[in-house]
Amino acid sequence: MFPSVRRWLRNNRTPIAVGVGVVGAGYVVTQYVLSKLNDARERMSSERIAKENLRRRFEQNQEDCTFTVLALLPTATTNVLAALNTEQITYEIQQIKGTTKSLKPGSAESTASPPSIADTAMTEEDGKSMASLQSESGVHASQVVAPAPSPSPFAPSGEAGQQDGGAQRTRKSKRQLWDDLAISAVTRAFTLIYTLALLTMFTRIQLNLLGRRSYLSSVVALATGAQQATISLENNDDDNTEQDYGNDFDTNRKYLTFSWWLLNKGWVDIMHRVESAVRTVFGSLSPRDLVSFERFGELTMDVRKLVEGATPEERRRSDWLKFLLPPQEREDEVIRESGILEDNATMQAGSSSEPALRRLLDETADLIESPAFSHVLTLILDAGFSTLVDKKLAVEAFELPPQQDTSLLPSALSAADQRRTKHILLPKILSVLTRQAHAIGNGMPNQYLEDMETVRALEAFAAVVYSSNWENEIRDEGLMDSAVHVSKEDLAKGRQPAAPAPGEQSIVMVDEPGSLESAWERAVEKKP
Repeated sequence: MFPSVRRWLRNNRTPIAVGVGVVGAGYVVTQYVLSKLNDARERMSSERIAKENLRRRFEQNQEDCTFTVLALLPTATTNVLAALNTEQITYEIQQIKGTTKSLKPGSAESTASPPSIADTAMTEEDGKSMASLQSESGVHASQVVAPAPSPSPFAPSGEAGQQDGGAQRTRKSKRQLWDDLAISAVTRAFTLIYTLALLTMFTRIQLNLLGRRSYLSSVVALATGAQQATISLENNDDDNTEQDYGNDFDTNRKYLTFSWWLLNKGWVDIMHRVESAVRTVFGSLSPRDLVSFERFGELTMDVRKLVEGATPEERRRSDWLKFLLPPQEREDEVIRESGILEDNATMQAGSSSEPALRRLLDETADLIESPAFSHVLTLILDAGFSTLVDKKLAVEAFELPPQQDTSLLPSALSAADQRRTKHILLPKILSVLTRQAHAIGNGMPNQYLEDMETVRALEAFAAVVYSSNWENEIRDEGLMDSAVHVSKEDLAKGRQPAAPAPGEQSIVMVDEPGSLESAWERAVEKKP
């Protein structure tokens, strides 16, 4: 038996060798393919986890923006409500109304012809002089120990004649007060909408710029071996500010305090621009005028055209920067006034000249002056004014059903006809605007902010700020001296870059850098 087996093996040794070779090669190839598949599966899993973590990190960043806006908005609201004290004007009208009831019919005061709104500018010069003085000095009425007139152009009549101590008080007529009430109520509501929109945009820029710095620092730290574990894109410690917004806490804190300018200075210029537009558009109205919903919408749009610009080109040229950031020579003043500096030596050090802070401020200014900023700001202002006019005024003042509910309308009358034919007195609109000013600035939850944040372009703009300009950020932060090559794909996926080959130049670079404009165009193209 054994000789026959040996003889069979000897006669078939070639086919057997070929078969063993094929089986062995197949096994090797199979193992190689399986290992590659496992590597690809692990890489895809890690990339998916990294992308999910990055997405959650970005979403958390946007939630931080919302909470920051809600925390800062009351400061500006308090200033605006103090400057445009509509309630005080209403109280004076009520006082005059009670006084005129005791007058005899046909008396001179009861039959005198009231002046028009256009004439009130001349009768308010005494109140405006003190208002301009306070605006130039930067002192808010609430910061003055001694009683002082309000910085509003609509100073109450009881204070208008007290500028020189013993000066005789001059009282405004009831019609003058009504005109002041109309301009003040509209100006206050519109000013708060503009302030809220600008604060939302500015906060998005600030926190996303700092979030980008934190992300890039984590990637580069991992690439250079400073971190041994995978990149943690989540923040599980709410108090870990350094992990959230980069490693230079002092620079970040100084940068974030520049919102002080809008909250304490910029809103004054916004108010003056809005007040001028409101006086131009609403100046011909009388308290006895009947206004339709459609007519008030047209008046609101006319005010917006004067404030923002009537054409896309004019809106792109609008100078929003002066409302959001101070002139460079006043940057140190903002840092001092914010109260973050602790000793006099630091106060005199010219803090805004620090390179890292200077880069952040310059990039912020470039973003504010970009066409994308103007476009997104217009969209969120559309949302804010739509909430005020189409939702609040339509329901509360004109008593129209919500746009979503047309079942409450008579069958013979369409929604468009209702909005066009129904007229109400101007004071009813002013009363709703007076209440809504408090809802815009202090509402919890704030429906105006919620509606602004539903604008998809706002999130797209934040994503562009978060993801663009990586090459300059790495170079400016001195990370070009690293000994690794960081590709744009590695940065986007949170992947650990490969080490350079021996003799290869040590460099950190981002492939295919793009400008803000090109990044914004790509983001807009992806929108459905």
